Amino acid sequence: MDKNNSFSRINTVRLVGIGMLSGIAFILMFFEFPIPVLIPSFIKLDLSDLPALIGAFAYGPIAGILIELIKNLLHLLDSSSGFVGELSNFLLGACFVGVAGCIYKIKKTRKGAICGAVIGAFAMAIFSLVTNYFIVYPFYTNFMPMEAIIGAYEAILPGVDNLFEALLIFNVPFTFVKGLISVLITVLVYKPLSPLLHGYKKTA
Repeated sequence: MDKNNSFSRINTVRLVGIGMLSGIAFILMFFEFPIPVLIPSFIKLDLSDLPALIGAFAYGPIAGILIELIKNLLHLLDSSSGFVGELSNFLLGACFVGVAGCIYKIKKTRKGAICGAVIGAFAMAIFSLVTNYFIVYPFYTNFMPMEAIIGAYEAILPGVDNLFEALLIFNVPFTFVKGLISVLITVLVYKPLSPLLHGYKKTA
């Protein structure tokens, strides 16, 4: 097989893989559920970052970010958040898989993948403090008074009296744990999926 045909085949496999993972990520966005008692019910858990993390490891960080972009563009067709939810989801997901993919690209080992993904999850959690404080919650105050939002947190932990404190205590750990769940599942499924993602040909 000449180099041109080989390059074309690799590109085709990547495009198909990115498309497939984007579709799965889009579907997973609809499977979200609250974590009662631990965090206010208007905050829900989903695993839509999982396919993007797998894509970042299989095809590189840009591919992972592209999967995050595609899934959120598709979700705009069914948006109930005035596009702010999709913007936040994209920014956080891109941070997560971008960091993880870049570290894995430098150190392509199982340890590198795990370390990169955990660091990516931590970066996403810290970044969520910024996006929630300056983008998401200011938008939601158009529909729900800030006092009511703080009250939902205070019902779980009395003494929480401002948004920054609520986000730091609840949202940041929640986002980190959400990322770690995707990390754990990726570690379990990536190796069996690798031949399929690479066109039944394992690559380094």
